[in-house]
Order: sequence, then structure tokens, then C-alpha cells
Amino acid sequence: MTDGSAPSEPPADIDIADAGRYGNGIPWDDFRTLRSQPGLHWNRYEAESNVDGGFWAVTRHADVCEVSRHPERFSSAIGHVNLWDLEADALEARRSILEHDPPAHTRLRRVVSKAFTPRQMRRYTERTRAIADELLDVVVERGGGDWVELVAAPLPIRVIIAILGVPPEDADYMVELSNHLVEGTTETQSLPPDAYGNTTPLRLLPFGSPAAWGLYEYGAKLGDERLAHPTDDVVSHLVHAEVGGDRLTATEFRNFFQVLVFGGNETTRTAITHGTMAFAEHPEQWDRLAADRELLPNAVEEIIRWASPILHMRRTAAVDTELAGTQISAGDKVVMWYPSANRDEAVFERPDEFDIGRTDNAQIAFGGGGPHFCLGAYLARMELTVLLEAMLDRGIRPASVADLVRIPSNFVHGVASVEVAVDVAVAEPPAAVRA
Repeated sequence: MTDGSAPSEPPADIDIADAGRYGNGIPWDDFRTLRSQPGLHWNRYEAESNVDGGFWAVTRHADVCEVSRHPERFSSAIGHVNLWDLEADALEARRSILEHDPPAHTRLRRVVSKAFTPRQMRRYTERTRAIADELLDVVVERGGGDWVELVAAPLPIRVIIAILGVPPEDADYMVELSNHLVEGTTETQSLPPDAYGNTTPLRLLPFGSPAAWGLYEYGAKLGDERLAHPTDDVVSHLVHAEVGGDRLTATEFRNFFQVLVFGGNETTRTAITHGTMAFAEHPEQWDRLAADRELLPNAVEEIIRWASPILHMRRTAAVDTELAGTQISAGDKVVMWYPSANRDEAVFERPDEFDIGRTDNAQIAFGGGGPHFCLGAYLARMELTVLLEAMLDRGIRPASVADLVRIPSNFVHGVASVEVAVDVAVAEPPAAVRA
């Protein structure tokens, strides 16, 4: 930060990067305070590898969209998309599609986008419904339980591994690896550096976690198998696709695989969890949906807004520029906070209310537009829709929430476990049977 502008006052003591502040949920009061201040807030951020100690916090909806849509000013390729800095070799080792700007980003996105079109994703609707029905059988039998374990974790991972071509018997392993990646965004890690056979320095691995090495190794083995024996799955598409006349490098492929497993699993898992909790805590909203299924698309968008699964993404100023009246110097970190933007009073009426009747819901949990709009947005919407339909068809009604254990992360709005009790309506027998 240079002397182009002064930090906003009075919230100089607010640190929205402190993972400990998220142990009891998102610090909504802090974000509300920051949105109310003129300009941007300079947030101190002390980390071992952070050389300048802070970033500009972007908390308003319009400003998040502005940053998202202008990669020529706010770069993903310079520095890192997470809060901390990386040394040059670590950045190159970790660089995925997320850490590129156009045209390099366009080249990589073109490889995978054909596999994630709405038309392609519709092929997986029936499979998603079959998985949801299987999981909900257990929920009905038990009258509820840990919603993360029973539904939110297994549904999206089983869907994404089917799309990728990972054998179903490896689903639990993928969940395990993904869980440990999330743990890498918290203040403590339970894994030793050599877990999963890792021999790579942690600074070279995504989230500084040996679980990333486990994903790398698994993906490389599957990629080699599909290179020799291709099938109709995304991994086969990735290893055989040509980009600009050449194939993905081994590093590009492994980082693609890691991003797709993590993104396809963790974000939807979080949305399912928070969405179900919201319906249990606002039963009138579930009753509205049960009475009028035309509200399903609105309900899905409201769940995504409410959950805001990914809390932030960083950009780095490529040039001296201005945002919200604040002068930003080239090299400054600029961090977009999606949950704050999704509660912006300037955009959402009654933003702190869960309301499935919202129309023109401008949620930006998938990003604020621009080149990095989430590839899996349609897939996430499809999974949420299918799950809600399956619950409605079975008369499953979220009734209460207890024993909530949050993940104290400043990156993922995660829930480790939560007990959800359900009521199950007894369906009336067909008319012929009643007669």
C-alpha cells in the first residue's frame, strides 16, 4: 500500500482474514461495518510469507463485480488468488486455471468448458437423482442425522467423480483428501508433511497440504490409464484434448484435476448443508416450496446466496488504478469477499432474511462475472434442484438443527458436522388402493 489513500476509519481494528473469527460463523457485523464506510478498507494480514502485511477488502456487490470483470486491472496471474504470497517457484508449481489471466486462461478454460456445458451436465441428472434417493433412504430410516455425513458430503463427490471417471469405490478417499485441503485453510493441520507419501515441500502444494500431493498422484495415475484406454469421462477429455496445437502438460493436468475435485465437491457440499439448515430454521420457507414447486429455481439461487460457499478470492492490481474512490497501487492485493457482497443492502432487500421468493436474485457466489465465472455453476444448480425435488417427493421436511460444528476457515464457509432432524409425511395411497 502506498500513500495514495488512507485506510478507512473507524474500523481499523477489523481483521476479516482472521480464521478464528469464523469459528462461530461469518462475522456479519464486521462486513456490514465495512460496507458502510466510504472507499475500501485496508486489512492488515500478518503471515510468514506476506511481505507487505495487508490487502484492500472489497465488500460491496458493485465493487466485487468490477474487480471480477476487469482482469487487465485486477490480475489472477500476478501473485496468488489466496491471501498469502508465494515465491515464484511455488506459484508456478501450484498454478491452475484459477491463477491465469486471458489469453492463457482462455486457452485452459476452452479445454474443460465443453465437458461442463448445460447439455453435458443434463446427462448426469438421472444419476444424481439415483444417488440422492439412495442417500435419502438412510435419512428417512434414521429420522435424520449428521447431514454432512449422510447427504451433503457424499452427494456432490459421487456426482463429480462420476463425471471425472473416478471409480465409485474411491469416493470416500476423495472426500478425505478434500477435507484435508479445507483444513489447510484453517490455523491448524492434523497431517504430517509426509502424509500420502508426500516428499514435496509443502510450500509448493495447494493449501500447503500433503493432501494435494495425494490428489496429484491419484489424478496422474488415472490420467495415464485414460491416456492408454480412453472412456467417455472428463479425465479422458483432458488428457487427450489439444490446446493451441499441444496437450496439457503434466503440471497443468494435475492442477486441473485438483481444482475439479475440490471445486466440484466442497462448494456444493457447503451449499447443501447451509441450505438445509436454512430450511430447518425457517420452516415457513419449506412450506412455501412444498406448496409451489415453481419456486424451485428461486430457492436454489437463494440457497447459493445464503451459503456463499467460497468466502473470498484475491486479485493483484496489475496497474495503478482506482476502485470505490480508493487509489490502488500496482502490486496491491485486492480481495473480494463474496458473503458480504451477497448481503449488500444496496442490492438485496432484507438481505439478512432467507427468502425463496426473491426474484432477480443477483447472488455472486459463483463470482461476479468475468472470465473466472465458475465452470461448475450449472452442475451445482442441478444437484441442488435434484436434491430438493427428491426431498419434496418423499415428504422429507427439515425440522431442527443441533450440534453444529463449523470449520474455522476464512476461505470456505464450511461445516464439519450438523445434526438435522427431519419429519417425513406419510404419502396417501393411490385412489385405486383407497377404493
